[in-house]
Formats: sequence, C-alpha cells, structure tokens
Amino acid sequence: MTTATQHPGTGQVELVIGGMTCASCANRIERKLNKLDGVTATVNYATEKARVDFTGDIDPAELIATVEQAGYTAQLPKPPDTPTETQEADPTASLRTRLLISLALTIPVIAMAMIPALQFRNWQWLSLTLAAPVVVWGAWPFHKAAWTNLKHATATMDTLVSVGTLAAFGWSLYALFFGTAGEPGMKHPFEFTIARMDGTGSIYLEAAAGVTTFILAGRYFEARSKRRAGAALKALLELGAKEVSVRRDGTELRIPVDQLSIGDEFVVRPGEKIATDGVIVEGSSAVDASMLTGESVPVEVTVDDAVTGATVNVGGRIIVRATRIGADTQLAQMAKMVEDAQTGKAQAQRLADRISGIFVPIVIALAVGTLGFWLGTGGSVAAAFTAGVAVLIIACPCALGLATPTALMVGTGRGAQLGILIKGPEVLESTRKVDTIVLDKTGTVTTGKMTLLEVIPADDESTDDVLRIAGALEHNSEHPIAAAIAKEAQQRFGALPEVDDFANVEGLGVQGVVDGRAVVVGRSRLLADWSAPLSEELSDALDDAEAAGQTAVAVAWDGKARGVLVVADAVKPTSVEAIAQFKVLGLTPILLTGDNARAANTIAAEVGITEVIAEVLPADKVDVVKRLQAEGKVVAMVGDGVNDAAALAQADLGMSMGTGTDVAIEASDITLVRGDLRAAAEAIRLSRRTLATIKGNLFWAFAYNVAAIPLAMAGLLNPMLAGAAMAFSSVFVVSNSLRLRRFGR
Repeated sequence: MTTATQHPGTGQVELVIGGMTCASCANRIERKLNKLDGVTATVNYATEKARVDFTGDIDPAELIATVEQAGYTAQLPKPPDTPTETQEADPTASLRTRLLISLALTIPVIAMAMIPALQFRNWQWLSLTLAAPVVVWGAWPFHKAAWTNLKHATATMDTLVSVGTLAAFGWSLYALFFGTAGEPGMKHPFEFTIARMDGTGSIYLEAAAGVTTFILAGRYFEARSKRRAGAALKALLELGAKEVSVRRDGTELRIPVDQLSIGDEFVVRPGEKIATDGVIVEGSSAVDASMLTGESVPVEVTVDDAVTGATVNVGGRIIVRATRIGADTQLAQMAKMVEDAQTGKAQAQRLADRISGIFVPIVIALAVGTLGFWLGTGGSVAAAFTAGVAVLIIACPCALGLATPTALMVGTGRGAQLGILIKGPEVLESTRKVDTIVLDKTGTVTTGKMTLLEVIPADDESTDDVLRIAGALEHNSEHPIAAAIAKEAQQRFGALPEVDDFANVEGLGVQGVVDGRAVVVGRSRLLADWSAPLSEELSDALDDAEAAGQTAVAVAWDGKARGVLVVADAVKPTSVEAIAQFKVLGLTPILLTGDNARAANTIAAEVGITEVIAEVLPADKVDVVKRLQAEGKVVAMVGDGVNDAAALAQADLGMSMGTGTDVAIEASDITLVRGDLRAAAEAIRLSRRTLATIKGNLFWAFAYNVAAIPLAMAGLLNPMLAGAAMAFSSVFVVSNSLRLRRFGR
C-alpha cells in the first residue's frame, strides 16, 4: 500500500504521521505541508496518514522534516510483510493501562472530597498521594502535547486540560504545604456563599484527577475506533486465495499464491477461489463474481473468457492462465481505491478542539490579568494568586471532558441495542447534512440470494410435479440457481426422489433420470436440443421473466416441455417501508448496482425509487459518489459487498449491512447489524440526536465556565461553590446524555 510514485514533474508520497491528538493537529500539519511550493497535502486524523501530491522535485526527507518541525513524527510506510506490521501490537493497550490505573486512583480522591463522612484525620495527604500519579503520569500525554502546542504558539483541548489540571494540582500543593489545608482535621465544608478569601485552606485534587481520568476515557474510546480505520484494507486483501494448484512440466503442484508468475496455468476446482486474474484455457463453469460486480447471478464462462482473482468457481473444473499478479490484480486495485477514499475523506472537526483554540488563550490571558490587577490594586499576594488560579481552575474542562464521551457512549450503546454500530464521534457530524442516500441493490434492498419466485406449469401439468421433479434433479447441482429451486422443493415436499445418471451440460443446464423419467432442466436451447421445445405459452412466460430482469429455466421430461421456473434476487420485506422513511428524513434515494438495467429498474419500481444507476463496476461506484458530491450533495451510501467498500469509504457517511462482507463493514462508518434497511433510517435519526446532545453538552459546559469566570476574577469564588457548580455541570451533562437511552421507545 506504499505510495511513492514518480512521474515527470509530478509525484505522490504517503507518510505515516505520529503524535496527533486531535483533528486540529491534522489541520496544522496540512497547513505546514501546503506552504511548500508545488505541494498539496491531505492529512487524515483517523488513519494517521498524509497523502502528499506534488509537482517538481520534492525529496520525501523534506516533507518528513516539515512535519517534524510542526512537532509531530513522520515516516514512509513500511512494506506490509515487514516484521513490524506482521507482529503489530495493540496501540491502544498503553492508553487503556493509563486509563485503568488513573481510574482506580481517582475514585477514592473524588469520594473523599465530596463525602464529608470520609474526610478522616489527614485525609488530604492520602488524597495527594493518590492524585499525584494521575496528574503527573496519567495526564502526561496532555502535558506533552501542551508543550508542543506552546512551542508552536497554538492551543488545543490538550492545552486546556494541562493548564487546568496543573493549576488545580499546583494550588493544592501550595495550600497543603504553605497554607492551612495541610493541618490535621482539615475539612471541606459545604458553604454555598460568595465571599472573598485567600483560598489557602482548600485543595482541588479531585478536580485535577477527575478531569484527567474523564478525558483519558474519551481519548481511549476515540483511539479504539480509530484503530479500525485500516482494517478494511487488511480484510480486503485477506479475500484472495492463499494457495494455488499450478501446472508445471506436466505435473500439478500446490504452491503459495505469491509464487505464481504471469503465464502460469493453474487449476480451479468447483468451490475454490480463483487465485489471480487470468484467462480460461480449458473447461467451462459458472463464476460467482458478486464481490466485484454486485451481479447476483453467477456468470457463465468458457475458454478465452477473462476471470478475476478472489471470485469463486461454482461450476466445473477450469484451467486458467495468469495474466496479472500482485499489485496489478483487480483485488489489489480495489484495496488501493478504498485506501484513497479513506485518506481523501474530509474529517469532521471536533467542536471542542475548535473552541479550545480560542478559549484557552483567553482564559490564560484573563488569569494573568486577574493576578496583575489584584497585585496592582494593593491586594495581598495570597488573594491575588487565589483569584488568578481560580480562573484557571474554574475553566478546567470537567464537564467539557464528559460532553462528548458520555453522549457517545449512551448513544452508541442504545444504537447497539437497536442493531446499529457507530464507529466514532466524527461519524455523527456526517449525518446532520446528508441529503442523498445511495443504495446498493444486491444484499441491501434485496436478500442477495437467489429465490424461487414462481413455477409456471404447462396446461396439462401440476405445479407440484414440475417443482418436485425439477428440484430433485437440481439438488445434485452446485449452481446457485439450482440451489434456489432445490431448497424450495425440499421445504415444500421434504425428501426428494433419487436421481440416476446425473450429468451437467456445461453452460446450459443439467440432465438425469428421476422416477424413471429422462429429465432435463436448463435454458430453452437445451430443451430444443432434446427435441422438447417450449410451447408458445411457456415461451412467453420465459420472455416476460427475462424482460423483468429475472432468470428463468425450463423443465422437460419424456420429450415434452413441462414448465418454467422463475428465479431472482427477491426484495427484502422491509425495503419498501425503509425507502419511505428515507424520504420522510429528507433524503433522495438512488439505486446503484452492478446488475443489469432491467433487473435494477424492476426492483426500483417495486420499492419506490425513481433514480437508478445500473451496470456499474466498483470504480464506477466511487465515481458516482464523487460526482454526486461534486454536485453539492452530502452522500450516504448503504452496501454490503466487497464491491461497495471503496464507495462506502468515499461517501460522507458509509453504512454497511451486518449481514455483508467484513470488508464492507470495516470500510463503513455505521454497521447495521440486523441487515434490515429500516435500520439505516433509524441510524441517521439516532446519529443526529446524539450529535445534538453532544453540542448541547458542549454549550452548557462552556456556558458554565463563562458564567463562573467573572466570579473567580472578582475574587468571590468560594471553593465549595466552585466545586458544587462544577459537579452540577458534570451531572447535567451526564443526565442530558442519558436521555438518549429512551431513543426509539
């Protein structure tokens, strides 16, 4: 997946970025890189990669140096087979350890500060002992990031966390060692009065430790969702065959697929994956290419037909000559498309980070101004420092740290109960403005499986006889159309008659003896070859089915056509209702499929969709999404197959059916576990509600700070009043988030 292509005057380099802690970090790196002549850079915070397009001669070392000057790390990607990637450790493990230890230490600190009954003699010193590791070691990532920000004259959420926790901890140390807070028997009385005081009898260790732990929790859940960003590519590449039977010097050898060379001829037996792209040189079969094309009916192939790696041979034995291997195969190109779509996808800015960039410098300036004002007006040094530090403490983002993770946890938890898995907070931003929803047909609007829809008997035959005899014969075939007929026959009649002399007529159908009758099932041409042509009535029925995009096969025995069986990919029972719900949400549904236009239009008419784009390949699906986005539309995409993965990644909001492939699930933003299209409408409603809750939480968190800061500047902030206000703000945020548990009830 390493991209480092060079062309005369142009090129592209991919960099792996380290040290980013928020979306504003990605923006800062982008700005630095884009200042270089001829460079256009896109930095993806989720995948921690930068894609750099350039004109002229650019040395990758210069790009790496530019990123490092911004305070981050950068390197070229290592080949996928290097030990560092094959033995990859969980990057969230250290963050999880930091969170769990901090949580264990913080709980008793908060309990002692808030419950007077637990404030035993010298409790404050135990509180200091427990809180110190949390503020120093637990919050170290925030302090480190704040220092980096300071060196580059910027401020983010990390700066606010670091300054607030260190201010609370530092003042607590001063109060314990130089004030009266360290005296035996010290208590935190609950006095809700506004009065000027020097603050040397109060400590804020619970605020310092609590904020650190709350925000570590938010970062951990965010990191866990980010870790899955590259999983789509890994899952996609895992689809290929691992070994192949190759013919060399007249013998058949089993070798790893990566040892295959262009021109090698290899054997593909029924049920096996085709090892790589090639051309058939011997035999004929049916190939299930739905992962690439979305076409629900297997494609009949024979000598000189091209086949694609990772598709499945569902018919007879074939010999294929390899024409493309490695990075040139269609599967590898699809993986590249998914990666490009993910890297180029605009990431939603975290609102807290954007506001912090303005809020933090203002708070620091106010704190310094407050200190200077009190000193300049003749106030005591203790009172001046109390007021200045109180400004920093009251600005410490306890509620702010809870605003996003609590709403996200409750919202995603409720979503999981409803069969909706939301990957991360950045996903929620995408749902707010979505106005167009692109739906894959096969497996999304339809079941994705061939189903027997109708049995049309000849005038003098019964439906049961036609289905029972055809089902018995088809039960011996591996073809998906045959499986659909056999399944329906078994469900209706139970045990089916035995079949003698079964044979597969390649590309046309099957034949055999059932109940002493010579039976044939297949295309009309096969019946004609058996001198059993279709009657006018059955021929019209077959033509009508094919005109509607369905598949029809004929049945004959004893030299006479007995009926026609119609097979198709059936519409899911809930799809019509789901399309109606999309329209109520203000979304325009578009059916997008690799299937033929007749089948697509039939399905669209049945479910109430007016806009259809059919017969498209994976690359075309991505192009369709890009075209809609270029027209100013905000696009959601719902799909379930490998062929949808790149389009799911490209869309503003990608939703995969949980009944689909792992690749589609990993490339999407939301997974619909139930496989019910109505869940897509429910997911958009839940995401919009969760996003509104997060924004409400953020508003009240900042409103609390804005209202309390003037009191702190005036020297009127009683520590217990500040603690109560901070606690109330946090309780409000949590309570507001918990309302999401009632969604959908």
